[in-house]
Amino acid sequence: MTAEIPDVWLPFPAEEIEGLPDSFRYRRWDGEEAFPADPAACVFYVTPYMKSQAVTLRPLPAMPRLQVVQTLTAGIDHVLAGLGDLRPGVRLCNARGVHEASTAELALTLTLASLRGIPGMVRGQDREEWRSGFYEALADKSVLIIGYGAIGAAIEDRLAPFECERITRVARTARTTARGPVHALAELPRLLPRADVVILSTPLTEETRGLAGAEFLGRMRDGALLVNVARGPVVDTKSLLAEVESGRLRAALDVTDPEPLPSGHPLWHAPGVLITPHVGGSSSAFEPRARRLVARQLRRFAAGSPVENTVLITE
Repeated sequence: MTAEIPDVWLPFPAEEIEGLPDSFRYRRWDGEEAFPADPAACVFYVTPYMKSQAVTLRPLPAMPRLQVVQTLTAGIDHVLAGLGDLRPGVRLCNARGVHEASTAELALTLTLASLRGIPGMVRGQDREEWRSGFYEALADKSVLIIGYGAIGAAIEDRLAPFECERITRVARTARTTARGPVHALAELPRLLPRADVVILSTPLTEETRGLAGAEFLGRMRDGALLVNVARGPVVDTKSLLAEVESGRLRAALDVTDPEPLPSGHPLWHAPGVLITPHVGGSSSAFEPRARRLVARQLRRFAAGSPVENTVLITE
């Protein structure tokens, strides 16, 4: 008797991904109401991209043979709630290597646009107003990067040519890198008052949820810029609104809490706030890199080799 060919669920058509092994039957599913096949046959699930948590988790309880969950995001917070539906030993992998360049580009874009007053100039162009004057440069600024994983390091790569006075790195625990020390989160009270620009690129965990709250923001120096390319709940929105509405701080946000930001929310029109709609990873760089990651992971899986980017294994 011929063994049943296991299924792999992909959010892309399999024919658009080069180098897939022929060991599997590929099913395309990007969050549609109807499943493409019986979830019970799925052994490798590549989650839909930029879909709700409810959509992403919906097939998991019906996947008893599942061995790998591969997200297409750098963060994995949107799938953690569904891990209790899985048998022990399922590997959860993130998309390390896919989003670093694109997210770091946007972090730099938000920083430069905010410092140089680009949002006001765009509004001026709409009104045919010539808004000349002096604007802030990134040169000679002190920048604090909070969350020094792959994305944080990519942000520093792009800051390097801009002649910043100082770039300080912070992560969950202290360590040393070729570029210098990485400070622990516990050192933030000392480091925040020294920064002109604070860039958040940390994962959302219980430790970082609400990290940028009233105390954190209160330690930032007057006129400083907060840039968030992490997750919305890393920042306490109420506390941020109090600071930007007073004019003491500015903010550039690719992510918000709540998200999507609803119509009528005060953040939309708060002074000194620039908002982009969670597009840090959504660029032309995404799909080619995501497809290469998926093909590489599936080749390793088919060969019986350990998959990459394993964040946790269910118990």
